[in-house]
Amino acid sequence: MTRSILVAATLLAMAAPVAASDVVRHKLPNSNFPIAGAVEVPAGKTLVFVSGAVPPIADANAPKDSIQAYGDTKTQALGALGNIEKQLKAIGLTMGDVVKMQVFLVGDPAKGGKLDMAGFTAAYSQYFGTAAQPNLPARSTMQVAALVSPAFLVEIEVTAVRP
Repeated sequence: MTRSILVAATLLAMAAPVAASDVVRHKLPNSNFPIAGAVEVPAGKTLVFVSGAVPPIADANAPKDSIQAYGDTKTQALGALGNIEKQLKAIGLTMGDVVKMQVFLVGDPAKGGKLDMAGFTAAYSQYFGTAAQPNLPARSTMQVAALVSPAFLVEIEVTAVRP
């Protein structure tokens, strides 16, 4: 009986550090696509919800509220991700702390209204899955009919975890 209690106490002691460990990011099975299939956040961590970020103006000489002023999908995604990075830094977090991302993309008129997933992925891959920042978030990407400005092709919101 005493031995059973000792074994149980040892197992509980070993389990405690696991429960308090860092975020666990599960890869997509049989895939090298740069998103996590799932992310586990341990108890006691603080979730930070970052509002949707849109791109800054990329070409001040282009007509106001035109897609040309904000750029193509890649340019807009880079701008939105840059804005998110600044917001996170201002509150003591990094892109590596992002655990969930929701991406809203408008079909690009220059591509016949089709989603420019390649352009978005090119921008995303500069922030996630790199040697400097290997942490991948779980991610949903959806095509929407429009965003708040007719010039926006991209809006991104994230959830981060405070370590």
